[in-house]
Amino acid sequence: MAFIYKSKWLTPTLAAISATAAISIYLLRSKLRDMEISLKSSLEKCAAERQGRIRTQQALRKALVQPKSDTMETTSYPLTPIAIIQSCFSTRNGTPRQPLLVPHARACLIFDLARVPPASLEGLGEYSHCWIIYVFHLNTDLEKLWKDPSKSKFKAKVRVPRLKGGKMGVFATRSPHRPNPIGLTVAKVEAIHGNMVLLSGVDLVDGTPVLDVKPYLPYCDCIQGAALPKWVEDDNLLTAASVNFSDDFPSALAECWVIARCSLLLASLCGESCCISPVYFGPSQEKTSLYASQNEFQSLIKQVLSWDIRSLSQRDRPHNSLYITRSSTVVHKTSDLDYWQAEEVACESDPVALPSEDIIYHLILERLDVSYRIDCHGNVLVEKVTLSSNIPENNRNRSNYKIWRDN
Repeated sequence: MAFIYKSKWLTPTLAAISATAAISIYLLRSKLRDMEISLKSSLEKCAAERQGRIRTQQALRKALVQPKSDTMETTSYPLTPIAIIQSCFSTRNGTPRQPLLVPHARACLIFDLARVPPASLEGLGEYSHCWIIYVFHLNTDLEKLWKDPSKSKFKAKVRVPRLKGGKMGVFATRSPHRPNPIGLTVAKVEAIHGNMVLLSGVDLVDGTPVLDVKPYLPYCDCIQGAALPKWVEDDNLLTAASVNFSDDFPSALAECWVIARCSLLLASLCGESCCISPVYFGPSQEKTSLYASQNEFQSLIKQVLSWDIRSLSQRDRPHNSLYITRSSTVVHKTSDLDYWQAEEVACESDPVALPSEDIIYHLILERLDVSYRIDCHGNVLVEKVTLSSNIPENNRNRSNYKIWRDN
C-alpha cells in the first residue's frame, strides 16, 4: 500500500516538473529566436550603414575630381606647408638648376612643431636620400594665381637653356613656372636633430615652403634604361671651363666670414639686425652658418660656379651689362632673376646691346655677395666678396653647423 501511495504522489510531481521544463525550453527557444532576429537586424543595419559610408565616400571623391562646370574649374585641395628650408642660397640666382649637382650645397629642413611632431621623423635617418615636395614661392605670378586662379594663364611653352633659347612644352621641362607652382627634388640626408633635417646637394632657395617629405627608394625610384631627349644629355653646354680665385679673395673672405657670422649670431640673440666689427668676436665664438670654416665655404663657391649659372641672354651677350629696349626702357643685369624669367625678359623686350666693359656677376650665398667674371671661353675668375645688403633680415634661430658636427 505504501508503494502504491508514493507512486500516486510522484506522478503529478513528475508531470509538473516536465511541464515546467517544457515551458522553460519553450521560453528559452523563443528568447534565442528573438536574439537571432535582433542580431540579424543589427548586422543588416551595420551592413547598410557601411554601404552608405562607402557610397558617400565614393560620391565625395567623384565630386572632388569632377569639374564644377564646363570651364574645367576644379575643387581646391587643402595644402599647408609643414616645414621651411634654411638654405645656403640666399637668392634664386645661383641656386642649382637640378639637385645633387653641387654636393656642398647644404640646407636645413625645419619642421613646424605645431603640425609635425618629432616622432614623425623616426626612421628617416636610415635612408641616404629623400624626396622633397615644395612650393615655388618666389614665382612672380603667384599673387595673380592665388587671387583669381581661373584668370591666371600659364605659358604652354618655355625657353630651355640647353636648347639655346628654343622652346619646349612646359611639362617636358622643369621650369618653375607651371600651372601649379609645385616642385619636386631629391637631397641627401646628412643628419637629423629634433625637428630638423640636415640636407646636402640641394637646389632649394632659402625660405622655400615644404609640403611633404618621402624617402628615396632605389629599387623603384631608380629606373634603369630610362629614356630622355638628346638635348637633355648635353651637360657641357652648362658647365664652366675652370674656376679660379683672385689673390685677394681668401683674405676678403676671412674678414667677411667673421663679420657676417657673428653679426647674424648677435641678431639672433638680441632680436634685431646689427652690423659689428670682428674685434668683438674671436674665432671661438659660435657662427650661425651651415659651414664650419671659410675653406669649406670657398669649396661651395667653386662647386656652384663650376656650372654656368647665367641665363641664356647673359651668355649670348657676355660683354654687355645692360640693355635698352625699343621702347627706350633700360633693363639692368638679370642676375637677380631666375634663368627662366631672364630668357623672357631678353626675348620679349627685343633688346639692343650697348657696348660696355666686362660684366661683373654676383652670387649671394649665406648673405655674402661673391663677385666674379667669366670670359668667352667659360673661365671663371672669382674676384671679391662683400656683405650683402639686399637680403631681408630673417635670420633668427638659424641652424648652425655645430648642431650637426656630432651627428
